[in-house]
Amino acid sequence: MNIEAIDAYRWRIPRGERPGMKSDVIVYATEGLLAQIRHDLSLEQAINVAMLPGIVGPSLAMPDIHQGYGFPIGGVAATDWNNGVVSPGGVGFDINCGVRSIATSLTQADVRQKLQEIVNQAFRDVPCGTGSEGSFKITEKQLDQVLVEGARWAVENGFGCERDLEFCEANGCLPEADPDAVSERAKERGRPQLGTLGSGNHFLEIQYVEEIHDHTAAQAMGLTEDQVVVLIHCGSRGLGHQVCADYLAKMGPAMKKYGISLPDRQLACVPIQSEEGQSYLAAMRASANFAWANRQAILHLVRGAFQKVFGKGVRMDLVYDVCHNIAKRETHIVEGRKVDVLVHRKGATRAFPPGHREIPRAYREIGQPVLIPGSMGTASWILAGAEGAMKEAFGSVCHGAGRVLSRTAARKGHDARQVAKRLADRGILVRSESREGIIEEIPEAYKNVDEVIEVVHQAGLARKVARLRPMGVIKG
Repeated sequence: MNIEAIDAYRWRIPRGERPGMKSDVIVYATEGLLAQIRHDLSLEQAINVAMLPGIVGPSLAMPDIHQGYGFPIGGVAATDWNNGVVSPGGVGFDINCGVRSIATSLTQADVRQKLQEIVNQAFRDVPCGTGSEGSFKITEKQLDQVLVEGARWAVENGFGCERDLEFCEANGCLPEADPDAVSERAKERGRPQLGTLGSGNHFLEIQYVEEIHDHTAAQAMGLTEDQVVVLIHCGSRGLGHQVCADYLAKMGPAMKKYGISLPDRQLACVPIQSEEGQSYLAAMRASANFAWANRQAILHLVRGAFQKVFGKGVRMDLVYDVCHNIAKRETHIVEGRKVDVLVHRKGATRAFPPGHREIPRAYREIGQPVLIPGSMGTASWILAGAEGAMKEAFGSVCHGAGRVLSRTAARKGHDARQVAKRLADRGILVRSESREGIIEEIPEAYKNVDEVIEVVHQAGLARKVARLRPMGVIKG
């Protein structure tokens, strides 16, 4: 494979590398990260994405890229809104998997003395694990309302405040969602799961701000050194998974109808403006709205847990909520021309720069908060979107550290109790619904998050604001 170095943090796979490529592939990585990335098929997948009909600009690979379904995880691609395609593989099975960060009025010292108590309380209050069911019992009619209204439904039903909506991407709701585009099976799977974390790499983490790199941005976000912050990472649960599966089944046969041929059947896609394309997007938006309502419900449960342990006076302010598995219609400048595109972000985070109208007013001068979880044994980061992301990456950056070990490989030779003890010795308490929840997410299964962040910082896609260290982790 021919990979050309552009500079220390950018690499190009030229358009002529494979027959059928319609654009270059641009990879954001150091030489060391690139060596790790080459161990799986993620770059081959990024090349395949460059063959999508109507792709605009390059197929992008973020430094956390690793092999996924169709698209690589850590991949970004924009397709022409009028003449391009939509691909469910470019969003993923966990539609609107995302993160929200909550700044508390507590310090590390406040929480250290009650760390076991708050970890246990949050573990009791926030359901997690495969197939977990929540305490929010909703009817079929209420579920349809959730699919249309997103986080607002949760707030209007007493599970949060108006400020929470202001500090969500898209205010926690995508318009033009259609519950009728969501199958009964998907609704059946999702209805009991509102307010649940799920399993896999989803988690609830109690952290503290270890280091601030941009004091102006940190002040705007309400962050100070040694402050305790909570990070929630989850998505649309079984509902979103089923929506993806349903539409992949429809799009395979539909590709023949539209004369679309690609080297990987996992890249199943249809024209955006086709009946199938519009139906998928309506169902995807509904799934995204469910995910926002889900994270809002979890925030409500987390606030309750902290109040039980630290008293009613504890403050829990949402810093931001951003998704990293989504396809959104946006306007971007490509080669000096304004274009109307559908941006697929698969394991990639929106990172709009200062001045963008979609950013909350409180952040308009510093850029959109970008939330990047690492691993449960290392660190997470809060960044601010920069102009470079808009100029060259459709307003996007990485979404995490990125796996270097598959779940199967991570399980080999590890014992959950030993992993938990090793973390406890470093001051990190872990509670999990299953042993796999710990073993599959061992810190060594992930790339070095600091190196990943350095790439996007040096490439000018986002700026470092704060580095956070874990104290307590809850997993499925």
